[in-house]
Amino acid sequence: MHATYKLPSYLAALLFAILMGIGLRSPALAAESAGPAMSSLSLEQRVAQLEQAAKPLTVNSGDNAWILASSALVLMMTAPGLILFYGGLVRGKNVLATMMHSLVLMSVVSILWVVFGYSVAFGEGNAWFGNPGQYFFLKGVGTLPNPDYAATIPHQSFMLFQMMFAIITPALISGAVAERIKFSAYLFFVICWVSLVYFPLAHMVWGKGGMFNWASGGTIPVLDFAGGTVVHISSGVSALVCALMLGKRLGYPMEPMPPHNVVLSLIGTGLLWVGWFGFNAGSALNAGELATSTFAATHFSAAAAALSWTCVEWAMKGHPSVLGSASGMVAGLATITPASGFVTIPAAIGIGLVAGVVCYMAVTRLKSTFGYDDSLDVFGVHGVGSITGMLLLGLVASPAVNPAIASTFKASGQVISLAGGLGQFWYQLQGVLFTAVLSGVATWVFLKVADLVFGLRVDEDEESLGLDLSQHGEKAYND
Repeated sequence: MHATYKLPSYLAALLFAILMGIGLRSPALAAESAGPAMSSLSLEQRVAQLEQAAKPLTVNSGDNAWILASSALVLMMTAPGLILFYGGLVRGKNVLATMMHSLVLMSVVSILWVVFGYSVAFGEGNAWFGNPGQYFFLKGVGTLPNPDYAATIPHQSFMLFQMMFAIITPALISGAVAERIKFSAYLFFVICWVSLVYFPLAHMVWGKGGMFNWASGGTIPVLDFAGGTVVHISSGVSALVCALMLGKRLGYPMEPMPPHNVVLSLIGTGLLWVGWFGFNAGSALNAGELATSTFAATHFSAAAAALSWTCVEWAMKGHPSVLGSASGMVAGLATITPASGFVTIPAAIGIGLVAGVVCYMAVTRLKSTFGYDDSLDVFGVHGVGSITGMLLLGLVASPAVNPAIASTFKASGQVISLAGGLGQFWYQLQGVLFTAVLSGVATWVFLKVADLVFGLRVDEDEESLGLDLSQHGEKAYND
């Protein structure tokens, strides 16, 4: 049971708490809120709770090894995975600037995470965000497990694993602004975005007491195993808003703008596929049966999506492209991410087959119909893909794969199964809509401020010269 807070508004409260570095919940209030809950328990229940609390927390070395390896795999998805994937897709005069958009976040987000990000995401607070002072500069985040999140690995290992998600998410957005955004405006935007969108959203979906956390005190039980809402829909919708506000690249779509090095992109694609096993299967937070099931679902969805994208492209264009197959693979991974720990292998294959077709249509027909310039198709692949995955999950979530969804969530004291059906589909839709509105509106606000302070776009001469030289004073290749 949590204390009730009288906050003027969500954003105002979060900004105030971050700037002041104070807690949203005092020890006295916490004690008061715990008292009635404890007093309502029977004697046997109280004894059981005390016995559980008295048990020593121990680290399982196998689980810890898997989570540390998964953390490294997720970091590899950013560098070199996403760096090569995005870098190869742009023109040669913008390759370093595009790579820098991902590389710099490995530093910036890591520091934000240490100072207040981990607290906002996983500290105890309210339904919207955690107490930014609880783990300020990672105080109290040590080598003992935190049983609220992962009872068999060090708290610090859990923190590191989650940090890698925070790094790659804003990096995904950079694909929509490639080849035309000022680096200063980009930095300002991603700092605001990760602080006021990603960190709170991670708390809502995965944090203790978060509004959408079906396993720990949430009121709207949204199933999202590894980041459909938190990572892909948030970044995908934000990418679309960025593309619309920045406008089209000079010459788009009349001038051809082919990738300068498809080979680099294919290498990045392979690294993303391998790294995604850490991303999804690592989210089981142990090396048990669920990690294996998630690993398998992830692989087969990616394979199915690559196949369906290739087939539909072949049928519609007369030839299957290598880059299309790679794009289908990424679409399958993004689509299965929220569902990976909740669905059977046949369901994962079905989700992948749908993902390949839907995402192909999004990056061809939808994009051309509305005329926006999402440079590297972040919205079409990540946004549309994960929206599809979230909604399909609502129909096919299986307690046979993850028994917890049938027995954990309670409403009015009654256990409610979250197995696939129209009821869960409605919960999933609520999560999708909330995420889209939050990320879209916040992105619009941050870009407006960035435009006023820095100016969003480079001028025409700088864009023609290329961002490598105009923004960073260097070239990727010698003439």
